[in-house]
Amino acid sequence: MATMATTKMSSKGQVVIPEDIRKRLNLKVGAQFVVVGEKDVIIFKSISQPSMEEFDKLIAEARKQAKRAGLKKSDIDAAVTKVRGRK
Repeated sequence: MATMATTKMSSKGQVVIPEDIRKRLNLKVGAQFVVVGEKDVIIFKSISQPSMEEFDKLIAEARKQAKRAGLKKSDIDAAVTKVRGRK
């Protein structure tokens, strides 16, 4: 069951996440969040860096999909160069 608590926003727009929720979710100093707001609802979703194992799986899947799409390394290099504004 979700823990409910109240908090306030400071004059600087800072919001304190109550201690019991921080502990339950194992949130540490420097934790990062995606924040979504719609009407009177604000959602904080914690984000974390993937482990090396998860990252390796993501890279393997990206390579598989690129191969299926017929992309070559030169296509990727050309796209990066274009985005960076080089000729």
